Amino acid sequence: MVFQGASALNLDAKGRMSVPAKHRDALLVQGEGRVTLTKHPDGCLLLFPRPEWELFRARVAQLPMDAHWWRRIFLGNATELDLDSAGRILVSPELRTAAGIEKEVILLGMGSHLELWDATAYAAKEQAAIAQGMPEALKQFNF
Repeated sequence: MVFQGASALNLDAKGRMSVPAKHRDALLVQGEGRVTLTKHPDGCLLLFPRPEWELFRARVAQLPMDAHWWRRIFLGNATELDLDSAGRILVSPELRTAAGIEKEVILLGMGSHLELWDATAYAAKEQAAIAQGMPEALKQFNF
């Protein structure tokens, strides 16, 4: 299953996020509703269905010693979660703080996983990327 698309969402007062039905169904099929949430150095959180997390974790664990801080960022901050009966996940205060998330978020499908962004931060980063112009790798890409 491939995750794609953007969803504008709100966290509730306890820090829970309702996973949209299109993603919730895929998470239930792919990982029985078991997910892993961790930090990303770009300022977002990564949300993996458990089987995809296992593959990602194995790749990160094999990074060379000069990447030990990246192992700490990805693996040391990983939180295993289960979707609750209402299809929600609890985003811990530590991870919310790390990503600057308060209430309004954007959930982006990124193929094998999802990214969770503070809505304002995502909009600013997207605009900055557009303002920089298209990277060389995309200049020969046909749309």
